Amino acid sequence: MEARLASDTDLAGFREEARVLLSQQVPPESVQWHTDHAQNSELFADPPQAADSRPQGVPKAASAIVPASFLRLCETVVLHHDPERFALLYRLLWRLVHEPGLRHDPVDPDMLHAHQMGQSVRRDVHKMKAFVRFQTVQDGPTPALQVAWFEPAHHIVEFAAPWFAKRSPDSRWAILTPERSVEWDGRQLHFAPGLPRAEAPPADAHEGHWLEAYRRVFGAHAKASPSAPYCSTPS
Repeated sequence: MEARLASDTDLAGFREEARVLLSQQVPPESVQWHTDHAQNSELFADPPQAADSRPQGVPKAASAIVPASFLRLCETVVLHHDPERFALLYRLLWRLVHEPGLRHDPVDPDMLHAHQMGQSVRRDVHKMKAFVRFQTVQDGPTPALQVAWFEPAHHIVEFAAPWFAKRSPDSRWAILTPERSVEWDGRQLHFAPGLPRAEAPPADAHEGHWLEAYRRVFGAHAKASPSAPYCSTPS
């Protein structure tokens, strides 16, 4: 059975798919998880199923209480770059429902692996917050723009972006990464596709190179129609 998610970090989609799979008693080994690598999940996500197409008889196992600690773990692990992360999380969810003692087993291989993935993501977020260095460029008559390049190991850009917005709420800035880029205009966060590593300006590049890289990612999308893969979110 195929379970398709709208994006690489679609936690809400994973939770809904997992709920339905559990209600149908579909074992982990029978599920193939896939993500759409679209930058705007609303454009590419499958339409929701009608309410009456959902399973009506939800088994007791599917309604079992899952530890809050596992839900928090899911929030972090979905940001990991491992393509098997959703399979691991569903396998753990299945086992937590069917093996109540799992939550008390500190050395279970699956649980240890998930926690290691979570730790790796948290280290990556810390690294991004600590080591992003902005370069000042002048983009027309508007206030100066701060542009940075960073290469995260995991899918953390959308998770970390609000922290930068709160740290510098009155500045215009953009962070370019290979898979996902983000811009703060002083009011909203705007997300756009990434910039290939080969096109990233070196740290000592002059202002023109940084401005060119910024415009390559955000320039065309800023004037695009609402249907373009460019999305915004309030802080």
